[in-house]
Amino acid sequence: MKYIQHKKAILLLEDGTIFEGKSIGIEGTAFGEICFNTGMTGYQEIFTDPSYYGQMMLTTNAHIGNYGINEEEVESDSIKIAGLVCRNFSYNYSRANANDSLENYFIKHNLIAISDVDTRAVVRYVRDKGAMNSLISTDIDNIEQLKKELTLQPKMEGLELASKVSTKEPYVVGDQNAKYRIAALDIGIKKNIIRNLVKRGCQVKVFPYDASFEDLQSFNPDGYFLSNGPGDPTPLVHAQKVAQEVIKRDLPLFGICLGHQIIALANGIKTYKMHNGHRGINHPVLNKITGKGEITSQNHGFVVDKESLENNKDFELTHEHLNDGTVAGMKMTNKNCFSVQYHPEASPGPHDSSYLFDQFIENIINS
Repeated sequence: MKYIQHKKAILLLEDGTIFEGKSIGIEGTAFGEICFNTGMTGYQEIFTDPSYYGQMMLTTNAHIGNYGINEEEVESDSIKIAGLVCRNFSYNYSRANANDSLENYFIKHNLIAISDVDTRAVVRYVRDKGAMNSLISTDIDNIEQLKKELTLQPKMEGLELASKVSTKEPYVVGDQNAKYRIAALDIGIKKNIIRNLVKRGCQVKVFPYDASFEDLQSFNPDGYFLSNGPGDPTPLVHAQKVAQEVIKRDLPLFGICLGHQIIALANGIKTYKMHNGHRGINHPVLNKITGKGEITSQNHGFVVDKESLENNKDFELTHEHLNDGTVAGMKMTNKNCFSVQYHPEASPGPHDSSYLFDQFIENIINS
């Protein structure tokens, strides 16, 4: 059994509120927009999800680290969260196929994290006050200086972050003799999205966030995909132009999360920043086409404006979030294009919405 005494640490919110805790090991200061995830499992997938880049992760599950890490259960090549705030951190782990402890994983990626925080109190506070910039730090004797540094951090609204997580060069995944070819614009793509496409007989070529339509078209794809990703969709004008070109030619197009928002903006439909966002693996969604409910994995702080969508005659609302009525999915009525706000590729789950990848393939076949 491992017993460790660590330095005191704090979580400081931009409105001056302070929550106390203990350093998990790495000393220093980390900045990011505070957000919380209600998932009971899958912390490694959360930490490596590019959509969380620039965000301070607050986990509502009381125990983090208890099953260690497995090097194959990642959504990108590194940890993407800015820092971690949790209640109980497990330095010891018990899992047959774990490669290492979460503590060593954080040390490897130089991630600052604090535990022993009253996370229920923090979640209640953030739910009431809304998402805001924050920092975690072991430098508890210089609170006033930390407050000044926090005021200098950029707001998430209007912030372009896709360039921070996108691939620098195109790369190909899948069999070169695969039945279908997919050109994917990487604005923060998760590995499991690519796995789901490859599993369905696709060869996927992943392009950098600033690739042009001509770049994607050069792969001679059967379908086009716009990925998930971090930040505000509004500054991603280049990606919006790619979506416009694909739609103009009525080519099969599928968008997830940030890609969903890009498709909306490309067609004059507004998006906005939510009070808190949706982050968890138990979000209820109604498929308005089939009338069936789906339990979904979600991770987004921006959303498509429902009124703006309903005022566009070329679009149909296909999925609705049952908690707050926000837009969870849409499709074009006159083009081969659809998108969802949530994550049908969810790993470790739920998998209620994996049919959407099959729908994409069907759209390709029928195009």
